[in-house]
Amino acid sequence: MNIKPFFNYLIIFSGSLLCLISSSAEADKAPAVMIETAPVIRTQLGDTLVSYGVLEPDPDQVISLSLPHAGLINRVWVRLGQRVKIGDKLLEVITAPDERMQFLQAKSAVDFAKRELARKQQLLAEQLTTKIQFDAARKKLKDALSTLDALHKRGLNKAEKILYAPTDGIITQLNVSQGQRVPTNTTAALIATQERLIARMGIEPEDLSEVRAGIPVTIMSVFIADIRVNSRIREIHAMIDPHTHLVEVLAPIPGAQAKKLVLGSRIIGYIHLPEHTALVVPRSAVLGAKHHKYLYKVKNGRAVRVAVKTGIQTEKSTEVSGNIQAGDVVVTSGNYELSDGMTVRTTP
Repeated sequence: MNIKPFFNYLIIFSGSLLCLISSSAEADKAPAVMIETAPVIRTQLGDTLVSYGVLEPDPDQVISLSLPHAGLINRVWVRLGQRVKIGDKLLEVITAPDERMQFLQAKSAVDFAKRELARKQQLLAEQLTTKIQFDAARKKLKDALSTLDALHKRGLNKAEKILYAPTDGIITQLNVSQGQRVPTNTTAALIATQERLIARMGIEPEDLSEVRAGIPVTIMSVFIADIRVNSRIREIHAMIDPHTHLVEVLAPIPGAQAKKLVLGSRIIGYIHLPEHTALVVPRSAVLGAKHHKYLYKVKNGRAVRVAVKTGIQTEKSTEVSGNIQAGDVVVTSGNYELSDGMTVRTTP
């Protein structure tokens, strides 16, 4: 019997076994990676939307000044953006000749109707006219007086009319200039009260589902860092602005803080969304690209790679979700050197 092949196989098997034992021994002797760790924390977390906008007068507190009759703007005492006090002169309007003529004709019609009624009354007493004719004369006088009163209320009784400020405020719109001829019911100016301002801001349409009326918002000036106003969202518009492609939200400015702000100022709004329960880790614990985030948690002295999804990020922490729970220990430093299953050792 030839036993030589048997000894050859035995030699090969023994060599392979020795290699496996040697490799295992070397793996056990491989140095552990030095790392730093931190626990996973469960906490309440709320996101903040950053929006930009402008300060405007509250629409409920804007007064429109209209010219009740046609005429010529003779004088203008105010300018756009000027502060005015109640009773300040704004405009002087010279009544248009044809409008003035209507008043004079109406006044003459009243005088004539009075004389005609007196004559009919005398004729009725002498039984030279009928009661019907007397009543017709009286009705004619009544109609003439009504016409004259309407023209009087329009200011046609005066050749010139001065418009005064009806309240304290700011001229936010001025539509006339000196020497301009204007038709009846022209809106000459808009006056907004300083105490009632709103912040008009824009948010992305995809963020609309997270925002609702009543949530807090911090409003700051773009150019003046020390101005900070705390308010709440008052209303949310239901359409996308065609110019900005954003959805507008409005927040009122408290009256006590409105005086230090200027209409038309550019602002930043920090909208504080409702808080929710979340798992949080230090930002340095999360690695990977945008859609392939992962971290390493430590289990039995070895690094275990865990795929995660991230949420709200702050300056120091990141919200995560995945095969992880509160109390797990994650690697915050040294994780770039790790691979799944490597032996790790924390720094003393």
